[in-house]
Amino acid sequence: MSHLLPFSVDVAIIGAGMAGASLAAALAPCRSVVMIEAEDMAGYHATGRSAAFWQESYGGPQVQPLTRASEQALASPDPQFSPRGFLGERSALVIGTADEAPQVEAFTSLFRSRGVHVDRLETDAFAARILGARPEWSEAAIEYSCRDIDVGALHQAYLRSAKGAGARLITRCALKKAEWRDGLWHLETQRGALTASLIVNAAGAWADQIAKICGVQPLGIQPFRRTMVQVRLDADVPANLPLIMHVGGQFYFKGAGERRIWLTPHDETPMAPGDVAPDEMDVALAIDRLQSVVDWPIAAVERKWAGLRSFAPDRLPVFGADPDMPAFIWCAGQGGFGIQTAPAISSMLAAQLGAPPVDAVMRGLDPHIFSPTRFHA
Repeated sequence: MSHLLPFSVDVAIIGAGMAGASLAAALAPCRSVVMIEAEDMAGYHATGRSAAFWQESYGGPQVQPLTRASEQALASPDPQFSPRGFLGERSALVIGTADEAPQVEAFTSLFRSRGVHVDRLETDAFAARILGARPEWSEAAIEYSCRDIDVGALHQAYLRSAKGAGARLITRCALKKAEWRDGLWHLETQRGALTASLIVNAAGAWADQIAKICGVQPLGIQPFRRTMVQVRLDADVPANLPLIMHVGGQFYFKGAGERRIWLTPHDETPMAPGDVAPDEMDVALAIDRLQSVVDWPIAAVERKWAGLRSFAPDRLPVFGADPDMPAFIWCAGQGGFGIQTAPAISSMLAAQLGAPPVDAVMRGLDPHIFSPTRFHA
């Protein structure tokens, strides 16, 4: 394995998934940047295993402004960044049983009050949209603006943009040691040494481990396993089936081709960071919950996979300088909404690190509620 020659940069970003790549693209035009990725390829873990949708309500009301602020950059990016947008038509239905009518009504009222295009559906209208729905699922709200995200294309566009602006990506380069001395970070990796003025911790499930390596107090970023299953159905289910999400968070599923869907039991099993595989019990649970909602016969389980979604203790993203070590920058805890909020988070954090603010993305957003200082009160 070749080794790096010693070099120095302004910013060393640990992790080259969506969080690291989007920040590198925002910072590279004004600061020297290197992305240090432990895996053989960027985006191997959470980014490469996303369920790939943009839903403004997902993540809750405090995350929603980040999602909304990211919409324009995802739907109509600068042509120099990408010749096409990254969002495709989908829509979402948030559903519940008759007993869950108050939750569906509360969901509708909350997000409508925040400007999300969401309406209650009558039972007949829901049944007409989802042929084969079981009658006990009588409550539904439709979120019209939900769309798919082309995650792979977005991630590659960020990597390409970062490289074009001078950022460097080094894979198979796990961080072994980092020490702050003489006003610089001195990093030792499996491929050599370098120095940096700032470290950005965009390591996803490994965020707390990176903090420990750097001598910084961890924040309690916890990875959770999420299981996904692709099934082929013996039913005429269209490829553009809406995202169907339980109001109580027990499942969601969406069309993934003719007679095919992706589904999850919305599991959150605490895990140590690593390369996770789906648990057969969770696969069975996903199928059982699907069959409790619709009468679609399953012809085959075609794929199953799992990924890690990482949350801070309050389940909000964390980005900004550590209050005890200002040269250590957090960009972590982005749960299942990191991809749909990447344009806003990267622009806001890059502005804190010296990049010009992007008015269209930054307008109306308060970065302070996402600062790591909230854990040091």
